[in-house]
Amino acid sequence: METPGNLFVVAAPSGAGKSSLVKALLELDSHLSVSVSHTTRAPRGQEQAGREYHFVSPPEFQAMIDRAEFFEWAEVHGNSYGTSRLGIEARLMAGEDVVLEIDWQGALQIKQLFAHAVLIFILPPSWKELEQRLKRRGEDGPEVIARRMVNAHEEVAQARHFDYVIINSLFETALFDLKTVVHSQRLKYAAQRRAKSSVFSALNLV
Repeated sequence: METPGNLFVVAAPSGAGKSSLVKALLELDSHLSVSVSHTTRAPRGQEQAGREYHFVSPPEFQAMIDRAEFFEWAEVHGNSYGTSRLGIEARLMAGEDVVLEIDWQGALQIKQLFAHAVLIFILPPSWKELEQRLKRRGEDGPEVIARRMVNAHEEVAQARHFDYVIINSLFETALFDLKTVVHSQRLKYAAQRRAKSSVFSALNLV
């Protein structure tokens, strides 16, 4: 699907800082909006329904699958996550740039639907640092953290399938890198042609 808006897909293992980076990016970039995913997991910490996620029951989630309402969905850490079609296509067709925070499985599914989607993977600087961040977060017990670390090895191995990789060692540097990727994508020939079709037509470039 060709759309004037750009679609950015950000994935990372738990604790790598994906959500914090995307939140900071949204505060700096008024032309970027986030798509809120659906999940069957319970809210964590200060999370609010409709802000971080749309929290739904497993039967509600399955009903959405049956109605083909998801662009993609996957089971992660024993819970289901999905990206709803509603709103995303409309935003992209209106020329808005949208960012998705999803797992690597969903990211690769999105790439099949949107060839021009930009996949960005956030890496931790080391396994030790990733584990320390999960512990400092204070949201999970030792068993859950151990399971997240096991899953992280599989998740990190998928980074090779992404367009860009950002190492979140220093938050400010990683945020700068993320902003650079977004800005650079907007200036690519194909992206400019989609977003500024009238200009390209006037210059006989279409």
